Amino acid sequence: MLPAAGLALCLATASPALAASCGSTPEPGLDWSECTKKNLMLPSSELEGANLSGTDFSLTDLSGSNLASANLEKANLVRAWLAGAKAEKANFARIEAYRSSFAKITANGASFAGAELQRADFSGADLTGANFEKAEAGRVQFKGATLTGARFALANLSRANLSGVTFEGPLDFDQAFMFLTHIEGLDLSAAKGLQQGQIDLACGDKDTKLPDGLTIPTGWPCASEK
Repeated sequence: MLPAAGLALCLATASPALAASCGSTPEPGLDWSECTKKNLMLPSSELEGANLSGTDFSLTDLSGSNLASANLEKANLVRAWLAGAKAEKANFARIEAYRSSFAKITANGASFAGAELQRADFSGADLTGANFEKAEAGRVQFKGATLTGARFALANLSRANLSGVTFEGPLDFDQAFMFLTHIEGLDLSAAKGLQQGQIDLACGDKDTKLPDGLTIPTGWPCASEK
């Protein structure tokens, strides 16, 4: 055990370094892991390659920021604004992002695996090659997003809106939960992992195209929700 004087010296030496890290201004490659950055105005911040794991960004404005290759694993982004941000290959795995805005974000190759995204807005986003495996994406708005190569295996897409998305090639829906998921007008003929049980739960229409062997349910189109 360290003497009291030695312990105090260690704490005095360590504390300024910790404070300097969390108190530093935004710059590429910084370390804000586990810091509190709640309810701040940080639009257009340069955070490329930054370590933001476990950081509390709830209610914070990060719109238009550069988050390319940044690590945001387990970050708190509840009601945060990332609209128009650049986040190519960023790691959003296991974030909490209820009611957050990712509208028009560029997130090619980004990971949202295991993320809590209920009611988040990804409208108009570029999500080419994005990974949403095991994500909780209930009521998420994807309208107008680009989803080429996106993966939704084991994701909860309950009441999510995929109508109006654009993509080339197959999307992966293996074991995804698709209760009232809006797929109206989509060409899913090349989709991976789609089963009749998923289609029976989802909401499509006469313009929805399905893989060979799957049939349009008699309940389509779904009744409008009040």
